[in-house]
Parts: sequence; structure tokens; C-alpha cells
Amino acid sequence: MADEKRPNAITRYVRETSGELRKVAWPTWPEARQLTIIVIGVMTAMAIYLGVVDKIAEFLIGLALNAR
Repeated sequence: MADEKRPNAITRYVRETSGELRKVAWPTWPEARQLTIIVIGVMTAMAIYLGVVDKIAEFLIGLALNAR
């Protein structure tokens, strides 16, 4: 049993990773483009929302500090 060659960790990792990547259902180019547009749209909407919330909080904190 000691004579049996076991693949080292790096070789095993590469072999298992490539096997898993073959199982992945990769999106087509039109699907990837559509999903990218959706992600950019959601990021833009969130940036605008967070910017508005930040400005409102800034205004309210400014009012609270100036009210003293």
C-alpha cells in the first residue's frame, strides 16, 4: 500500500476543478449581455437610492446640529 502513488494536492485540485467546470451550464452571449445590463441597472438604481438616503440623512443631521 505504501507503494501506491497518490496524486498531490495541486494535481487533484486541478483535475477536480476542471471536472466541475465541465458541469457548469454557461450562459449564451445574449443571456450574458442581458444579465450584465440588469446588473448595471440594479447597481445604478441602488447608487441613486443610497445617494438620496445619504443626502436626506445629511440634511436631518445638519438640522439637528444647528438647532442647538
